[in-house]
Amino acid sequence: MSNPFFSRSAAFQEGGRVAGAAPAQTPNGYPTMPGYQAGQYGQQATGYGQQPNHYGQSAGYGQVSPEQMAGLEAQYQAPSATNVDMRRMTYDDVIIRTAGIFAVILAVGAISWTLMTSADQATAALGGMAMVAGVVGSLVLGVVNAIKRVPSPALIIAYAVFEGLLLGGFSGFMEARYEGIVVQAVLATVVTFAVMLAAYSYGGFRVQGRFRRVLGVAALGYGLFCLINLGLMMTGATTGAWGLRSLTIMGIPLGVILGILAVIMASFFLAVDFESIENGVRNGLPQRYAWAGAFGLVLTIVWLYVEFLRLLKYMRD
Repeated sequence: MSNPFFSRSAAFQEGGRVAGAAPAQTPNGYPTMPGYQAGQYGQQATGYGQQPNHYGQSAGYGQVSPEQMAGLEAQYQAPSATNVDMRRMTYDDVIIRTAGIFAVILAVGAISWTLMTSADQATAALGGMAMVAGVVGSLVLGVVNAIKRVPSPALIIAYAVFEGLLLGGFSGFMEARYEGIVVQAVLATVVTFAVMLAAYSYGGFRVQGRFRRVLGVAALGYGLFCLINLGLMMTGATTGAWGLRSLTIMGIPLGVILGILAVIMASFFLAVDFESIENGVRNGLPQRYAWAGAFGLVLTIVWLYVEFLRLLKYMRD
């Protein structure tokens, strides 16, 4: 699911702010320019008291000495401070952290994949237990990270470890049964991400208004269905290999219908994540919040990959 942190925190909304973020307006009500800091200019010039000048006279309250004027001229001519200079969140920060999270997922996933696909039954069983641990750990830490107001890099990395255990084992299991399916799912995910990014950046695609609220409710309902279905599968209450997804409607597996809808929802949530990250950068959030942006993006991309993997499985069958 898409990261609820974006929708819960005003920091990632249009015009929102958090403590430590750059102010949106000057004290006089004018919009700020990049690099603006409240009280940065004019403080030296209007200091209380008297300061001697070159001529032995005193510069009274509100007067400017030649040294102060030179300092003000240097500040005025200096380039504006960027988000990097002020340790604010930037797009590069989000990209680097997203890449780091995926690096952890891939490294741990490779181990889980190897265990799951081993010819030795004991090793394969260990891989199965690692995948179950990944399911529980990623679910718990996913919820914890989503509801935290201030992102925790350690908890996000821990989530990546458990997500790697889950995705590595699940992907290895699927690849053993359907050769080449993982590559197809990865390519489908990459293409969808690229298309949505281009649509957002160049086509002006946005998910707003009532449709955005409907999308959020639909995603919540789908998440509850997944949890119920997982519980039924783990307890053996359903006979199908994929639980309720194995049920057929007019000869079509329910998993196919749900898979198509889930792919569409996840694609739209990519646009929501892009907009949330853009708002975070525009609002001048502290650099730490780049972890929240990366976490939300990873959640949606992983969701999209898993849905493609399941959908391709039904097509192979």
